[in-house]
Amino acid sequence: MGRLKKLKKIRIHREGTHTLAGSLLLLLAINAMLYFGIECKIPFYVVAAISLIVYGILVNFFRCPIRLFGQEDTEKVVVAPADGKIVVVEEVEENEYFHDRRIMVSIFMSLVNVHANWYPVDGTVKSVSHQNGKFMKAWLPKASTDNERSTVVIETPEGMEIMARQIAGAMARRIVTYAEPGEECYIDEHMGFIKFGSRVDIFLPLGTEVFVKLGQLTTGNQTVIAKLK
Repeated sequence: MGRLKKLKKIRIHREGTHTLAGSLLLLLAINAMLYFGIECKIPFYVVAAISLIVYGILVNFFRCPIRLFGQEDTEKVVVAPADGKIVVVEEVEENEYFHDRRIMVSIFMSLVNVHANWYPVDGTVKSVSHQNGKFMKAWLPKASTDNERSTVVIETPEGMEIMARQIAGAMARRIVTYAEPGEECYIDEHMGFIKFGSRVDIFLPLGTEVFVKLGQLTTGNQTVIAKLK
């Protein structure tokens, strides 16, 4: 199936529907009480202005741009699973699944980033697991192993396995993972969503050619971060 060109439409992610609806009703109720319950309107104007800013931040957080990778050939390509900044590119010992050395590439997502996560490769989901943990700042090294996290292992059509790990941060309290063991997955599809500041780690086989460097900004489902050997 051919890849279509990148679309520039923006929508609200389904994970934000209830949060945005509930927040809107709450803010409307607060502002209505101030408007009708207090003769002086200055408090109402102040709170109304703050409400607009707060709601705008929430809408911005839950935005979900419709993106397609836009390249026909995705063989051995590893695409950034998230918007954010590269905070780790190093060889590490992975002891939860592979029990060997891997190249880890980590992307930190701030509050202003899109928080939808995409599958980084085409393939078959081999394993999905969730580990409870701490809520340390997501950019800290120990966050990868100590924080609450959800781990997805994908086997590519060439038989190579890669791991994508969604990690909760100091503010992120909910990780949503759509992957199910045994199902096929593709670049362009959503793997999950993390609420309010977080990180995604990718574990790649040794010998993988990595194209990103520390501090580089990534665009989910657009930036090619590596090419598998």
